Order: sequence, then C-alpha cells, then structure tokens
Amino acid sequence: MPRPFQLVDVFGQGDFTGNPLAVVADAEGLDSETMQRITRWMNLSETAFLLTPTPAGAAAGADYRVRIFTLERELPFAGHPTLGSCHAWLTLGGRPREADTVIQECGAGLVPVRRRGDGGGLAFAAPPLIRSGPVDEADLAVAIEVLRISRSRIVDAQWVDNGPGWMAIMLASAEAVLALDPAPSHPHHVDIGVVGPHAPGGDAAFEIRALFSNQHRAIIEDPVTGSLNASVAQWLFASGRVQSGYVAAQGTRLGRTGRVSIDRDESGQVWVGGTTRTLFTGTG
Repeated sequence: MPRPFQLVDVFGQGDFTGNPLAVVADAEGLDSETMQRITRWMNLSETAFLLTPTPAGAAAGADYRVRIFTLERELPFAGHPTLGSCHAWLTLGGRPREADTVIQECGAGLVPVRRRGDGGGLAFAAPPLIRSGPVDEADLAVAIEVLRISRSRIVDAQWVDNGPGWMAIMLASAEAVLALDPAPSHPHHVDIGVVGPHAPGGDAAFEIRALFSNQHRAIIEDPVTGSLNASVAQWLFASGRVQSGYVAAQGTRLGRTGRVSIDRDESGQVWVGGTTRTLFTGTG
C-alpha cells in the first residue's frame, strides 16, 4: 500500500543545514525487521515511522505514535526524530487534541511537543534521564581513546542517558571541542557527547559534538542531536553552569549550521527547540 514519505531537515538555519530525518507515515503493517531494513537502506542516522497510538497511549492523550530506528537498533526516544516526526504528522493533516501542544507516544512514553511562539519551529519537553551520575574511570578511558585526548583535558564527565545511552564529556572551550579528531573506530560501542562553552557575545553559548558507533563499530558524528542537547541541558542546569535559556551550536565540523534552542519554564521543565522543514515528499 502507498505510504506518504518525507525528508525533513531539523535544527538547521536554512535548507540542508541541519540533520535530515526520513519519516514514513501510515506505517501500520510494517514489522520491526522491515523498519530496520528500510532504515539501513535510507542510510540516515535515524528513520521514523508514524503509527496510530496504542490503546493505552490514546487513553493517556497521545495524538500519534512513532517508532525510531538507527542503522543499528530501535531507540525508545531521540530528539531530532521527535521534532521531525511531529512536523511531518502536522503537515500531513494531523490535528492535535490541544491547540498548541502535540502529544507523541514513543518507546520512552509520552512526549509533549509544542509550537514555538517565535515562529522558530517546534520544541519538545526533555524526558527524564534513565541514567545519570559520574562516569567511572574505566568508561572514561574508552571515551579518551575515542576522542584521542589526555585525561587532563576533561573538565567534567557525566552520564546523561535519556534513551540512546549518552555519556557527556565537558572540555574547557568550544575551540577544544571543534579541534577534536576522533578515532575512526573502536571495539566498544559508544555514545559520546562533547560540550564546551563559546566566548560570550556570539549567537551560541555552547558547541556540541555527538559521536556514536554504527553497526560496524565505526565512529560516526551526528550533525545535530536533540536527545543529547536535552540531557546536556538538564546537566548544565542541575550543576548550576547555566541559569537561563541558551542556544547550542552543533554540526560545525560537518559543514552544518545546527542551532538548538534551550529553555526552562517556571516548573523547571527543559524544552528543546529548533526549526523543521520538509525538503522532499513522496510515497513509497
């Protein structure tokens, strides 16, 4: 049966400057194996499949359900697929129960997504961390091997896992982050986020890089990563390093101009936002 298909650019400042997401709508009838094969054929960091909510999800208020696949596995949650999936669902005629908030059901549960009032796309509510706390020296040694830096250059390290498995490494500056030349592969599976502050006065407060293993244990850099930005923001707020909203830059070393807007509301909820654009559509 024909299924609508979109390629959505997420977090970019213009066309082809963010992180691409393939979204397959009306995905009922596709099993997990088929979704994984489609994802590997697309060869993007993630492909998302739109479905109707489960009965439990619908009862809890979900507007749609999404399954998110990387080239290696299914994820319970990921950030740029959340914004891209919501964008695709809305452009395909989805009508949320609430005027300004869409409720997504995914493997991590229900995730609210709201329209940003400044016309800057969508923002999702950062989900709770499923793993936090300091990184032990054995795991840190793996990160040091992947990043090819000395232990003394690491300012801080923390588990910030909200689904994909992120370990966050803080360096002294954005320049130090951009100068990294990671190893091309590593025998251990890794999901490493690196963050460093920019000097005051620029359009971004932090530089972010996301490095992960593919199914062949090659180290891949993700252009712009919503889940990592969400969990790093929670860490930065909790540690007192930031007290208000900010913008993070990502994808610079890949020739992208990703910008992720971070806000925190009166309740303490962190929101992760950015632009979303459909660049290609079709049926498959």
